[in-house]
Order: sequence, then structure tokens, then C-alpha cells
Amino acid sequence: MTETNDQIQTGAVPAASDVPAAAEGQQEQRRGGGGGRGDSKGGDRRGGGRGRDNRRGQERDSEWQERVVQIRRVSKTVKGGKKMSFRAIVVVGNERGQVGVGVGKAGDVIGAVRKGVADGKKHLVKVPLTRTSSIPTLSNGRDGAASVLIRPAAPGTGVIAGGSIRTVLELAGIKNVLAKRLGSKTPLNNARAAMQALQGLRTHKETAKERGISLEQIYS
Repeated sequence: MTETNDQIQTGAVPAASDVPAAAEGQQEQRRGGGGGRGDSKGGDRRGGGRGRDNRRGQERDSEWQERVVQIRRVSKTVKGGKKMSFRAIVVVGNERGQVGVGVGKAGDVIGAVRKGVADGKKHLVKVPLTRTSSIPTLSNGRDGAASVLIRPAAPGTGVIAGGSIRTVLELAGIKNVLAKRLGSKTPLNNARAAMQALQGLRTHKETAKERGISLEQIYS
């Protein structure tokens, strides 16, 4: 740290031989006049464009919500001993029909969560929502030894679920649903099973189109 600070300080202070050159450069800019002003305007314009892009990126990031389901300390046996690291399970969603589950591993907790968020955004699932913020039909999902049953519910029911399944349903924007965990209690498997169940959902219009029948025949 001492060497780095010394380098920054010596680089920030100009040498005596550089002072006349800097003064000559300022005089040339004053003589040039218009060119300097034009360059500064161009720089301001480019800076404004970057500012707008940054604002748009922040707005996109603010749409997503992130919740950490589990953080565990894991070890890997390598030559010479064990390598310790952290594993984070993160659920990412915008509460408007898009949700994803990601896993990240790193030597620190913050890095693991950051990787989990990036992984969750890579595996997003589009969930069809009804007018009452529920799901159109019943659905089952399975991952490993975990099995999840998700059923639509009437308005005012709320999210009847627990564990990581509840987190996935809430970040997907579902407000009235019944869910039941069957089998394994592992949070990661349950979250992925819930994602499988949501991915298999189809609206009545899509089902009628796949079967080649009219929408009235499905309701009859």
C-alpha cells in the first residue's frame, strides 16, 4: 500500500520541466479560440449521451428485485487441502411475470450473491398471469427429489406457500395461489421445481391453438 500511494503522489505532481510546456499549450488553446470551444461542446454532448445511457441502465436495474434464499459455506478438496468458498441461491424477478433462479459461488459472500444475480437473469421464465394476479391452470414441477404442486386461487387468497417456493411466486408477481411442496426440503431443488411448474403454464388461448380447436370448446 505504501508503494502504491507513493506512485500516485509522484505522478500527480508535475515536474519542473513540464510546467513551461503546459503554459505553452494553454496559450495555443487561447489563440485557437473556436476550435477549443467546439471540442468542449462536442465533449459535453458526448457526456450527456453517456449520462442518459446510465440513467436508462439504472432504471432497468431498479425494475428487478433480488432476494437471497440461502448462503452456505462449501468446501472443495484440492491438492494440498481444502478450498473454502460460499454458495448463494438468489431469486430475481420484476413482479410482472418474469422470474429466475440463480446460483453463484465465490470466495466472499458479496461476490457469490453478485454471480447468483447474473445467473438468475440468464435463466428467466415468462409466467402468464391472469387479471386477478393468479395462474391460469394447475401445474406440477419436479427437480431431483423435489416436487411442487401449484394451483390457482380466488382473489384475496394470497400466496399460500413456504420456503423458496414462496419467494419465487412473489417475485413472479403472483398474488393469489396455492402451492404445496412434496418430497425433498432442499431450497435449491424446490426453487427449481417451482420454476419448472411456472415454465409449463399455458393460457387457455395458447392451449386451444396447440390443440387446433376453438376457445369456446375448452370452456365447454
